Amino acid sequence: MHDAPPATFAFRTHSTSGAARQGQIATPRGLIRTPAFMPVGTVGTVKAMYPEQVADAGADILLGNTYHLMLRPGAERVARLGGLHTFMRWDKPILTDSGGFQVMSLSALRKLSEDGVTFQSHIDGSTHHVTPERSIEIQCLLGADIQMQLDECIELPATRERAVAAMELSLRWAARSKAAFARLSKPGQALFGIVQGGTDLELRRRSAEALVAMDLPGYAVGGLAVGEGHEIMLSTLDGTMPHLPVHKPRYLMGVGTPADILEAVARGIDMFDCVMPTRSGRHGQAFTWGGKINLKNARHADDPRPLDGLSSCPAARDYSRAYLHHLMKSGEYLGAMLLSWVNTAFYQDLMAQIRLAIAEDRYAAFVAEHKARLVTAEVA
Repeated sequence: MHDAPPATFAFRTHSTSGAARQGQIATPRGLIRTPAFMPVGTVGTVKAMYPEQVADAGADILLGNTYHLMLRPGAERVARLGGLHTFMRWDKPILTDSGGFQVMSLSALRKLSEDGVTFQSHIDGSTHHVTPERSIEIQCLLGADIQMQLDECIELPATRERAVAAMELSLRWAARSKAAFARLSKPGQALFGIVQGGTDLELRRRSAEALVAMDLPGYAVGGLAVGEGHEIMLSTLDGTMPHLPVHKPRYLMGVGTPADILEAVARGIDMFDCVMPTRSGRHGQAFTWGGKINLKNARHADDPRPLDGLSSCPAARDYSRAYLHHLMKSGEYLGAMLLSWVNTAFYQDLMAQIRLAIAEDRYAAFVAEHKARLVTAEVA
């Protein structure tokens, strides 16, 4: 018999290796092993993959996007159809972002106010108004297990004045999001706050301390991986992490590359999401333990080897590089499907190996062994 899932949201650390930690988040829909990588299912699907493949690859949780789902097919419609889990046939946990980043990056026209943000849909030009309360309402209609506060995302680099204003507005919106979540959420669901402040460490500290005072179930570091560069991202994390509680999960939004993940885990991050595995797959790039491989390159045309003969993923183990090259050059859908599968499985394998290295207290050695190889292209 399987133990019944917990009725509440809870986080536990099982082991540490330096600042890296390995543990689990318990939710009513199942356990999330941490550090965790969340495949991105923007509009209710991880692109080019079946839900069963994503689960079999080892994913414990997916990310859905509030902005996209509210525009199409609509949160109320999804709710009428049984919620996002039923709609997309995914019975494990789902985290939804607030939509703030997409409003800022995708909307042709937008107007920000204290109340919220008014924007035009990138799909049909229709006008919408999202407040912190409406963002939470949408996420509750979708049935998300972990929900994010509405925040203001800014492009980097930004002036200090701009960063201060966005950070302080995000804090006011966090308080409103918390109040709305208390009214609308179901038992076992959780709301995370989002630390903002650009790359200014004093602003990051102020943001983190104010959010921690709200006593939320988890905390995200937002506003990074937007072009500021790897080293600046890491230095911003170094200045932010000491101000976040150790007994709650920490989520680095929109990150990232295998190297980003290795370094962020070393600083105590527990959760990640990024479109990179499937987006790279659709463009012909495969992630392997030997480095990145571009299957569009002509040198693979006569190569009978698989991407990784020892992989547990059939797409990496059973198809030749020559065939994958042919599919990509021919523009066949199957090429994108197989490489998205390869990359999703690789990222989950990476997280499993990270968790094992932390549990065995050898994480620094693991990073030293693998980091350089994982950022290398065309070595395998």
